[in-house]
Amino acid sequence: MRVSSNRVAGRAAVESANAVLAALTVSIGTAGLAAATARPGLLAEVDQHAAAVRDSLDGDRRPLTRAALAGYTEGVRDAAREHGWLPPARSADWSEPDWLLIRLLAVCALARSLGTRPTPLPTL
Repeated sequence: MRVSSNRVAGRAAVESANAVLAALTVSIGTAGLAAATARPGLLAEVDQHAAAVRDSLDGDRRPLTRAALAGYTEGVRDAAREHGWLPPARSADWSEPDWLLIRLLAVCALARSLGTRPTPLPTL
């Protein structure tokens, strides 16, 4: 039995989105979300950024999905790198995080709210 190229492409897209979000979670999400739990001010900032990300994705009439969040993450990081931003070499300083770290942390929070199950593939 042959597998449809649409299904292969769909699976690759899901795996790619999951990989982007997993890497983001490892690099800043785990420590950042723990810091936000301990710092109410940071948690409030993360919540505000999460609302802005959600609004941004709804503006395109796309549902909030792991793929949409991964695409948003890559776009934000690419734009930041074009302006000289480098991700933290080690653990980020969550006592005074910059706008970009809070934005990416908000993406981690949103991805976590979606759960860890991959998006199901369409049936043939």
